[in-house]
Amino acid sequence: RRRRRRRRRRDVARAGAEGRTSITQQHTHTYTHNTQLNYTRLTLIKPDPPTTTTPRPRRKGRNTNQIKSNQKHKNKTTMAFFLWRSLRSKFTTDGVARLASCGALATTAFVGLSEDNVAVADEAEHGLHSAQYPWPHNGVFSSYDHASIRRGHQVYQQVCAACHSVALLHYRDLVGVCYTEDEVKEMAEENEVVDGPDDTGEMFDRPAKLSDPLPRPYPNEEGARYANGGAYPPDLSLITKARHDGENYVFSLLLGYRDPPAGVTVREGLYYNPYFPGGAIAMPKMLADGGVEYDDGTPATESQMAKDVTTFLAWAAEPEHDDRKLMGVKWIFVLSLVLMQAVYYKRLRFAPLKSRKIIVDAVN
Repeated sequence: RRRRRRRRRRDVARAGAEGRTSITQQHTHTYTHNTQLNYTRLTLIKPDPPTTTTPRPRRKGRNTNQIKSNQKHKNKTTMAFFLWRSLRSKFTTDGVARLASCGALATTAFVGLSEDNVAVADEAEHGLHSAQYPWPHNGVFSSYDHASIRRGHQVYQQVCAACHSVALLHYRDLVGVCYTEDEVKEMAEENEVVDGPDDTGEMFDRPAKLSDPLPRPYPNEEGARYANGGAYPPDLSLITKARHDGENYVFSLLLGYRDPPAGVTVREGLYYNPYFPGGAIAMPKMLADGGVEYDDGTPATESQMAKDVTTFLAWAAEPEHDDRKLMGVKWIFVLSLVLMQAVYYKRLRFAPLKSRKIIVDAVN
């Protein structure tokens, strides 16, 4: 249709230039009474009067370089348009569809490879993301398993306390949570702390009391690094709050030791653990089946010990957990009573106003 229009315009322009009549169309209409009428529409095209081109005034701020750049841009646009027309005419519909599908597949493959590379690099830098475990204290109205806290303290005391400290915990914090007061006093008297000065100005050793913090394995950071080959064992008081994903990370780290895969080398003195950032950790595997004898007779499997010590460290980071949830339940109950009283007072107060009937006597 466009070609016919262009051809028609070209014929009309030629006829106008010559100054003669041009026959543009010839129509044939057939009517129902078997009569045929042929007619021809004539169009007289007069030649345009000669016009003189006047130079276009230059705008302010437009120089010759800008005009040339605009002309180049127009030429590039025209060339791109004709190039697209030639490509469209060469390729059939199936060819274009195949080309588009190949491009989509190539883009998908490139994006997939880039995402895989990013995921591998992220795991190597930040460690493998741990799984989500159903901890019994994560519910809205759930509390800590205090028997697990006691077993976790035993695991910490017999396994972890040789290198790690819990500087923010005191003996008195264990009273009423996992031990009785007498048990904690007996436990504290087994350790000696430096106190003083005495009357002579000298420091002295005495048995620990309930107000004393749990003992530290090293006096300072320098001593800890010297004893562990330059690696510093972190304090575990807030470890579940200081690490991403808290309890899940600690639990996965304790059970994540394995042999390095093919192509991965770990230098001497380090151990492969994919959950640790970098994959190489200075702490060896410390948990093994039967490594601790629980007081309540629970089988001390590796996963059981990891679960108990993780629960203990979660409680150490947030010892007010149970009290906070209990206070929240109390406040919800009190506020619900206040809400019921407010609704009842509102209905009692506004009932006479809303039940009134207003009568307008327009006659009197």
